[in-house]
Amino acid sequence: MPAAIEVNAMNVVKMKNITKRFGSLVANDNIDFDLRKGEIHALLGENGAGKTTLMRILYGLYRADEGEICVNDNLVNISSPKDAIREGIGMVTQHFTLVPPLSVAENIVLGATDGFLLNPKKIRRLVTEASEKYGIAIKPEALVRNLSVGERQRVEILKALYRKAKVLIMDEPTAVLVPQEVETLFNSLNQLVSQELSVVFISHKLNEVMAICGRITVLRGGKLTGTVEHKDTSEKELAKMMVGRETFGVTRQQDKEPGEPILTIANLSFTDEQGLERLKDVSLEVRCGEVLSVAGVSGNGQSELVKILTGLKKPTSGRVVLNGRDITGSPPAVITAAGMGRTPEDRHAGVIGDLSVAENLALENLDEYKKRGMLDRKLVREHAAKLIEEYQIKATPEDHVRTLSGGNMQKVVMARALSRKPCCVLAAQPTRGLDVGATEYVRSKLLEQSDRGAGVLVVSEDLNEVMELSDRIAVMYEGRIMGIIPALEASEEKLGLMMAGVLEKDETKIL
Repeated sequence: MPAAIEVNAMNVVKMKNITKRFGSLVANDNIDFDLRKGEIHALLGENGAGKTTLMRILYGLYRADEGEICVNDNLVNISSPKDAIREGIGMVTQHFTLVPPLSVAENIVLGATDGFLLNPKKIRRLVTEASEKYGIAIKPEALVRNLSVGERQRVEILKALYRKAKVLIMDEPTAVLVPQEVETLFNSLNQLVSQELSVVFISHKLNEVMAICGRITVLRGGKLTGTVEHKDTSEKELAKMMVGRETFGVTRQQDKEPGEPILTIANLSFTDEQGLERLKDVSLEVRCGEVLSVAGVSGNGQSELVKILTGLKKPTSGRVVLNGRDITGSPPAVITAAGMGRTPEDRHAGVIGDLSVAENLALENLDEYKKRGMLDRKLVREHAAKLIEEYQIKATPEDHVRTLSGGNMQKVVMARALSRKPCCVLAAQPTRGLDVGATEYVRSKLLEQSDRGAGVLVVSEDLNEVMELSDRIAVMYEGRIMGIIPALEASEEKLGLMMAGVLEKDETKIL
């Protein structure tokens, strides 16, 4: 039995000696964590570091194998989210748990009413009172399916507060927000903290952690690296605590001269099976030796553009020309043969989990590993061993891909795409969900492709990534290109307005 928890009067939550095992894997190894009243406390760590596991234990989704949890000076047993909610603990994840056809008010009170019958007038009044009390602007009568991502997030927060949460766990809360929505979220959190709410803020974005959090706890490999005060640290120090070394980001050449267009997208339109026009007359050129990024909030046509460029969908109209060859509507194999290196937005869709690393690395070019019509497995393994070393993949050729971390899985996808030295690289959401070390590595590999003369098209919702990698930035809104600007002229504010459909020359005009 661990020693009894020593409670600080300021602590709303104190977790002591928390250990959680999944088979032979120790996800949390004797971790201490405390949360004070009225603070925003960041929880940082690489993928697999154990931070989500720790918070799932606090919210009752997992049970610790060892350790104790104290809430408001009382030793508690949290074995389900119902227990956590009773103790005043709420959780908002990236994937919202709202019911789209229901109204905001109905979603907020769902599961928190005494009976089966809902009085619409009464619940709208109660939700309006809660909205005013906590300073979270919502429309109780609005249907959730008609709300923006940022508005849905505010509903989730109010839903937790309506259940009298005094502790709010937020897992990657800014991942799907534009900069203006991030600012609104931060303003809301600061206001709630002034009312003595306590927030655990999980994020991969060090700049955001430094902007809003008072204390920062870092986990690495399931162990506690340390807890530091915001005023006593820096982004570089935090990165070092997370990955065990200093990270300096990536630096692109500022003075390079791009070459001729290698990928031309002309007047591309796409109407889906429901008759909705997802792409509207999209035209872009990617030149040799440059990085062109497409920025935008999720759901504005980027996925459809990527699927057309990778051969998974056919456009309704328009043309796609790669290295002088018309590849409009061509299947993936033809597009790859024409010189396109592809990394899909869902890395899991780019691999076959039950196959080995070696088999996945050879997957798109199996004919190159055949002798007398049979697959030469020795050649496949030798090829894999070379790429594993070159791309620093933490795996053996025989490991099943499904056992790899997100960062290593992404390296497998990239190694397969880039090892053939494509003339054009399409990288869709290349670092989504990756920790700071893997993110730095992936971005450096994309810049290497540009430096050797390939055209690189990045499609990303991460504005830091877009501004760090790009020579030019195109912004998509509701299936259209809002504009293309040089990266040196870009700012988060300018890009955010374009992503929201507001023209720079007339900031009140919504397209």
